[in-house]
Amino acid sequence: MGERPVRQPTSRGGADDRATTVGVVASLLGVTVRTLHHWDEIGLARPSERSAAGYRIYTAEDVARIHRVRVYRDLGVSLEEIARLLDADAEEAARSLLHQRDRLRGRVRELERMAEALDRLARARQEGVLLSAREQVDVFGAHWQPSWAARARERWGATRQWAQFAERAANRTAEDWRLVAQRVRTLDADLAEAVRTGVAPASTEANALAERHRESMGAYFDCTHSMQVILAQTNVDDPGFRAHYDGIAPGLAVWLRDAVNANARAHGVEPENALWE
Repeated sequence: MGERPVRQPTSRGGADDRATTVGVVASLLGVTVRTLHHWDEIGLARPSERSAAGYRIYTAEDVARIHRVRVYRDLGVSLEEIARLLDADAEEAARSLLHQRDRLRGRVRELERMAEALDRLARARQEGVLLSAREQVDVFGAHWQPSWAARARERWGATRQWAQFAERAANRTAEDWRLVAQRVRTLDADLAEAVRTGVAPASTEANALAERHRESMGAYFDCTHSMQVILAQTNVDDPGFRAHYDGIAPGLAVWLRDAVNANARAHGVEPENALWE
């Protein structure tokens, strides 16, 4: 709120030709009557006089004080601090004002940090992984296709899970993603070993691997057993995803789907009734 000049109050006639009412003061200084009442009640800016009917009457000196209050208030100074400033000497007032300045600068830095975080979140909602295509290949491996994130957004961009993924991805650095990728590579190696050694999809070992696969999805979004069933079937049906898993170990896409389905049944989910929750 910009400052408005204080005009000479309208005379009410009586003890002081400079006295005026609360409504006129509120209009002159661009504050509400309710605000003036509050400042009066807390002793910050009280009228010097009362009319015969008990109405607040402000003198020119009262108006000048209110003007000072409003100037400080517009600068974000608390009412408690304003009360001290109004009666402080020059040195004390300077210290207080510099303290207020430092607080404001700190708030500016915090707002800038928040704005940057919102920018990253908005980008993550659009792009998924906030790494360049080259960085993505470097982090996730030569098999990685940067277009996968765009394909995922096209398919699931309106879902709660994509929103979760964006929220988790927004603050991840390349090093954070390297840790995620390393955990996935370790899991892939264990899955490939299970396929090569003939581990049965419905076995205890396969169930444990299926659980690790589901938990690994937690790096992206909360994944239920029902949702995992749908993802595992997608890995079989989608040529790109199937090629990725079968490239790790021939037949892995189908084996993982069967292991996920068996583990889902063990947790009370029938694969044929699986829903994206």
